[in-house]
Amino acid sequence: MSRPAVSRRSIGARPNPETSDAILDAAADLLRRKGLRGLTTDAIAREARASKTTLYRWWPNRGALLLALYVRAKGGSTREDTGSLVEDVARTYARVFGAWQNEGRLFSLIIAEAQHDDGVAEALTAFRKERVADWLPVLRRAEKRRELADDADLEVLAESIVAHAWFYLLTKRLDADPFVLAANVLHPWLRKQDS
Repeated sequence: MSRPAVSRRSIGARPNPETSDAILDAAADLLRRKGLRGLTTDAIAREARASKTTLYRWWPNRGALLLALYVRAKGGSTREDTGSLVEDVARTYARVFGAWQNEGRLFSLIIAEAQHDDGVAEALTAFRKERVADWLPVLRRAEKRRELADDADLEVLAESIVAHAWFYLLTKRLDADPFVLAANVLHPWLRKQDS
């Protein structure tokens, strides 16, 4: 069954939700059917009935588009404040590892592609920096609760939390106990209990 050749219109710099969904649907379908090699701007634009200009305006490179596909597939995430940093990190690991049971292959592909595609590497670096920045308010709360050692470097600790999650994905250990992992990751940074 052929689809009508109706082109989708842009509404400027902000993605039109209908067009954005059509583009991401087309990209996901192409990726599933043809793999990464089939994920070209021409093919996506043709499948989504959108202009290449629109694609480039919203996703300046393939990495940005791949990450948009990943974020959409993974769904939104919330970080609750449990009152314990170990618990906060463990719950995040549990939720992310659970999502990666289904969507981890796509994120692994993005990390692999970043090794030889500068556009993907650039998008992945921006994504990593956002994840690190997301942890800083959580770590500042833990600092105020005096859970962290006085010399704890929050930026480095946030990088470590993110890096460990990605490492466990890439080494196919998503069945790891999230509470044990969180305790091990945080151990060097936690305030020593007075005896």
